[in-house]
Amino acid sequence: MLKLSKLTDYATVILSHMAKDYLGMYASQEVSERTGIAQPTVSKILKILVKAKILTSVRGAKGGYLLASAPENITVAMVINALEGPIALTECSLSHKNCDHVRDCDIQGNWGVINQKILTMLESVTLADMLEPIKPANEIRISASSFFR
Repeated sequence: MLKLSKLTDYATVILSHMAKDYLGMYASQEVSERTGIAQPTVSKILKILVKAKILTSVRGAKGGYLLASAPENITVAMVINALEGPIALTECSLSHKNCDHVRDCDIQGNWGVINQKILTMLESVTLADMLEPIKPANEIRISASSFFR
């Protein structure tokens, strides 16, 4: 099963909350109370997002965290990359160094194509998009044949 970690899920919840008033400054405790995510977890995620330059931090009594750019400029791919590392479905999507079968593998190029399509899709979804109401499932269509064009 392909699955993101809880920290990545929580990061998108936190960022979506902040994106509603993206010019606002948010204290860690306030974010925790508003999202229902435990304060130590919120602090950990906020620090990771600052390191990834998705958030900026302001020190001091009236300090806190704010989005480093507008929600339209922060993609889901950026968030995943900050929390999970490079997006790769298989080991060979990143590098062939750890694969004992690279010489005999007939499908490695296809995994690369699939990985790139998913990465492109994740790069096309922004925090601003995440704030929009959900679309009915019949409006979202992905054809497997479109992966290999």
